[in-house]
Amino acid sequence: MSLEQKVNAELKTAMLAKDEAALRGLRAIKSAILLAKTAEGAAGADLTEDTEIKLLQKLVKQRKDSLEIFTQQNREDLAKKEQEEITIIEKFLPQQMSQEELKGALTEIIASVGASSMADLGKVMGIASKQLAGKADGKSISALVKELLAK
Repeated sequence: MSLEQKVNAELKTAMLAKDEAALRGLRAIKSAILLAKTAEGAAGADLTEDTEIKLLQKLVKQRKDSLEIFTQQNREDLAKKEQEEITIIEKFLPQQMSQEELKGALTEIIASVGASSMADLGKVMGIASKQLAGKADGKSISALVKELLAK
């Protein structure tokens, strides 16, 4: 079952339940899928699983950024809406790695590359971003790699 089909099924359920928070999140996903499908060069084809994951991660990142801004501005009403949407969108993402799992995976990557200083950050990030795509966000990968290489 493709992401679009799952979202449409969830959307029907949310409509019947009159769940406003779920509807907002699901409509955002559906909108992003339609935009990706109709984007130039997409040729209206179905999205690959990798593309779907990247799309969902982008949506979560946008909402996390907004959430941060709303929290700083003391707009709890808007922050709550963003948090609800993040929860809905994350249901469709693969399980994220814990901090310990991420640290272990990055330690292995650093050892395999032979990285020893911050100068090797680019090499490590290139491999880590590919291997951990969908399992962890780039921000946390980057922060942990910098911390590990600084030792």
